Amino acid sequence: MATTILRKTALTIAAAAATAGGIAGPAVAAHAAPATKPAAVQADRKPGGERELGVRYEAQPNFYYCGPAAARNALSVQGKNIDVDTMAKEMRTTEAGTNSINDITPVLNKETGKDVYRSVEIASPKADDKQTDKLRDDIVATVDNGHAVVANIAGTATDTDGTTHSFEGGHYISIVGYRDGGDTVTIADSADPTQASYRMNIDALADWIATRGYSATS
Repeated sequence: MATTILRKTALTIAAAAATAGGIAGPAVAAHAAPATKPAAVQADRKPGGERELGVRYEAQPNFYYCGPAAARNALSVQGKNIDVDTMAKEMRTTEAGTNSINDITPVLNKETGKDVYRSVEIASPKADDKQTDKLRDDIVATVDNGHAVVANIAGTATDTDGTTHSFEGGHYISIVGYRDGGDTVTIADSADPTQASYRMNIDALADWIATRGYSATS
């Protein structure tokens, strides 16, 4: 099935319940399993090639709110606490998820108070070097500006601890920090409070975003 950040396929609740973590089916709509307990994302700020933003983390309340939850966690680094139900309405989120990153970006701009975020697409099935370099630069510049990146991902990726994260039907995450000049990034993930924060190599993240897109300020 072809996938782009502009396509959407409906998904039933039954199909969602049958899939743990990621949900097979939609090309763009993104979901994850519901979570019940919040967990803190450890954060601090350091100069140079490493920076972490402070996140007031909240897990998503249901399987299809990963888009609003990722945006809420991203905005929390600016000291904002936006209700996820309000954002879900603005993003037109349904039980099929949030259609694309293009529905996230306007809400980030509205709540930030400036037209600073823009959507960036990685349309190819696998990110090339140019796309990966741009993603790295965008994350570093966005985090250095005190903002978080929101990304629409799909498939399976492995973090720096060797843990796999699988969302075959799609998901949204926040990128809230980097180290090694952006070669490694810190992710806040609303899907599971027991894995609220983890790090990932930039090449793995770029391929995770491939066929979809992300929202950054640079």
